Amino acid sequence: MLKSVITFLVVFFVIRLMGKRQIGEMQPFELVITLIIAEVACIPMNDPYIPLYYGLIPIITLATLHIVLSFVSRKSLKARKILSGSSVVVINPDGIIYENMKKMNMNMDDLIEAVRTAGYVDFTEIAYAIFETNGKLCIVESEQAQQQQPEQEQQQQQSGGEQQPEPKTLLPLELVIDGKLLKENIELSGADAAELESVCDEKNIKLSELLYADVRQDGNAYFSPKYGKAFCRKLAITGGENW
Repeated sequence: MLKSVITFLVVFFVIRLMGKRQIGEMQPFELVITLIIAEVACIPMNDPYIPLYYGLIPIITLATLHIVLSFVSRKSLKARKILSGSSVVVINPDGIIYENMKKMNMNMDDLIEAVRTAGYVDFTEIAYAIFETNGKLCIVESEQAQQQQPEQEQQQQQSGGEQQPEPKTLLPLELVIDGKLLKENIELSGADAAELESVCDEKNIKLSELLYADVRQDGNAYFSPKYGKAFCRKLAITGGENW
């Protein structure tokens, strides 16, 4: 019991000394040190025959290492880049950047989940999406998305407070991910797979080279090839009320 209390107090002091960052805000080297400290702290607590200093010495050593690395990263931009890495742009006005996704070992499902977690569901509303070194996704809205809210407020003011029918919210439905047709969603939307291939032919790309494509209830579709600029097209769909 005494060993557990002492270990807790030492780890608590060390974590406070390392700073107030949350787990999701840690840099890679900080997360590694924290995980190792958690593992090392359990060694003397689980086995009464292991001396207490077997756990305390590694914990203090790791805490000292963290302080040294943090100091070096503050003083040197080069060291900071080596220890923490660099921010990575995965979406720009030309579309989704496939090469940068490969560098991060990400697939489209990972990107879609990250974008939705950030509060966005429509890639056309995004001008830039940047993964920071701590793993968080920063999104800069497109000019079109920024203009929508002021226009809606202006319409409400011009209506004199009268009740106006709210515009229908459009939810993109994925049709192609990583060059593969999502047959279930194509059937749900009533889209024609042949029309998708025809759109790709117009841009001189193969369907297998299409990284991502989706469609909204009004038929407006977004296409982002692996290599080349993203573009929009109007598709003939029959199932716009199905989702």
